[in-house]
Amino acid sequence: MPLTVSQLMEKMPSAFLAEKAQGVNATIHFKFTGEEAGDWNAKIADGKVAVTQGEPSDKATMTLAAESDDFVKIFTGELDGMQAFMQGKIKLSGDLNLAMKMMGMFKIK
Repeated sequence: MPLTVSQLMEKMPSAFLAEKAQGVNATIHFKFTGEEAGDWNAKIADGKVAVTQGEPSDKATMTLAAESDDFVKIFTGELDGMQAFMQGKIKLSGDLNLAMKMMGMFKIK
């Protein structure tokens, strides 16, 4: 059974690789459409990540908008993140360097 966005977001803190996020202090806002439409945030600071649901409390460093199913596929490795971006399945705004780093910061098993 595929993961849901909620399950995936709950797994983010345990999948976080602090050594890959040294010096990163950012808020990533996830805007999902589709079956599991909604807003989520991952605040990365001091080698930790805190995930919350809803609009970000402070200005997002980067916003990632995607269909919920596509996002789950990217994080589970079924869909290549770069290809999804090129195909327009993911829309990014804000700090695009952070998007590249983000893919290495999480290891979903």
